[in-house]
Amino acid sequence: MNLTQREGVEFAESLRHGLSGRDRIICGICPSFVFLKDICKVLEGSCIHVAAQNIHSEKSGAYTGEVSASMVKEAGCTHVLIGHSERRRIFKETNSFINAKIKAALSVRLKPVFCIGETLEEREDGKTNYVIYNQLKEGLQGISSGQMHEMVIAYEPVWAIGTGKTAFPEQANEVHSFIRGFLTDEYGNDIAHSLTIQYGGSVKPENAGELMAQPEIDGLLVGGASIQLESFLKIVEVASAP
Repeated sequence: MNLTQREGVEFAESLRHGLSGRDRIICGICPSFVFLKDICKVLEGSCIHVAAQNIHSEKSGAYTGEVSASMVKEAGCTHVLIGHSERRRIFKETNSFINAKIKAALSVRLKPVFCIGETLEEREDGKTNYVIYNQLKEGLQGISSGQMHEMVIAYEPVWAIGTGKTAFPEQANEVHSFIRGFLTDEYGNDIAHSLTIQYGGSVKPENAGELMAQPEIDGLLVGGASIQLESFLKIVEVASAP
């Protein structure tokens, strides 16, 4: 819940200008539901994708306050965040509910950005791989190899979200490697190595380059640092450097 309608539109206009002529960059932003249509209109025809922050698993019905996949698709979105750590932690979303939302997104050709990650307690107890495995196994239940081409996976350790703590690049790369191994076992080598796996967790301009230098990290899911245009553009610049 950041930025007003005016601030969000100005941000999108400035971001489009800042990335003008850099079409090889794959970049996206995730505005509030109520600004999606306005911001999609601003970014239409640009290299910048627009994602919703969440959807419900049902197509329609008596779910007051919720938004369906088809609604955000009609607003102009190409992607949607699913399973973000705050949705899991604050709103108690389960792996099975997240799985249903992934299927709902894919049914209307929205690309899910499927978020997974462990808590500090789970990491300290040595349960990182166990937690990641279960989130992947249950979250991707029934998702076909063909559908996996439409997916993005984002590893976001919960203990690094909004805390200022960042996983050491080697730590993040190790988990990304585990995720890649899971995908290889479940879907084959081609899918595992073509699918984008992002890192999210207190990403900022100062650490973006070091994170992106890791062989298994394909991109970044930026939180608080994305709200300020200057820092977000700097992260994009650093992350996309040769």
